[in-house]
Amino acid sequence: MRKILIPTDFSLNAMNAIKYALELFKYEIGQFYILHAYQDEIYNNKTLENREDLDMVTKSIYEKSLKNLEKVLQEIQELSPNPRHEYHIVSSNNLLVEAANDIVEKENIDVVVMGTRGETDDKKITFGSHTLQVLKYVSCPVLAIPANYIYTQPKHILFPTNFMIPYKRRELKLLCDIAAPYRAIIDLLYVSRGEKLSLRQEDNLEFLKGTVCKNQIEVVMKKETNILNTINEYIETHEIDMLVMVNSRHSFLENILYPSTISKLSLNLDIPFLALQNIKRS
Repeated sequence: MRKILIPTDFSLNAMNAIKYALELFKYEIGQFYILHAYQDEIYNNKTLENREDLDMVTKSIYEKSLKNLEKVLQEIQELSPNPRHEYHIVSSNNLLVEAANDIVEKENIDVVVMGTRGETDDKKITFGSHTLQVLKYVSCPVLAIPANYIYTQPKHILFPTNFMIPYKRRELKLLCDIAAPYRAIIDLLYVSRGEKLSLRQEDNLEFLKGTVCKNQIEVVMKKETNILNTINEYIETHEIDMLVMVNSRHSFLENILYPSTISKLSLNLDIPFLALQNIKRS
């Protein structure tokens, strides 16, 4: 059974991510957890002037959160009355990243699905602050859906990698299970000054191929120096439906997610982005 966590701030972008997840996993038996974390809303509330108001404001925001979650649940059931799917709503007086991690650990979540940007929808940045925090700190794969993205079956997936990371089987199985129902082709893109792989890289490549064995795998070698430009160009010229990268220490994705300022992030994403986490989980 697939377990999917979907944070929401009740924006159109968040609902778009929910719709994408419902379609992507429509063939699987799944439990969906729709989460709204509202602690920021409490402390940013303009009527909160002193500690005496805290309980009243907290109660009001909790009730509003629960009411909006029930509306989302009703919309989901109207959009996708799928007998394979079961839905749970979670209203949490917590920060989003903390609430998400709690559910990930408690429910053994397989993947978090959310919009690349939330209610503010700042088009100058690739990821909103909440999405960036989840990508960095939540201990399971994250699938980020761009604003206004119209669902397309993921039939061509790009997976840039240097084959140096000892991949986690559970993470790769998720990718395999996402791609298999759509007979997707997965392009493993290796960008380097040289084309020869080390013994470690060869072993990691064989492990990757063996774990994602239900799908057609293409290994693409590009002798380039600018990895970011090469990825963007490959997406544009090969009709890629999903980008997959691994988030680990000293990885290229880490360099993207940890710029000195968010505005310096220059990965131009208008397709879904799956970030795998290179950590051991049960």
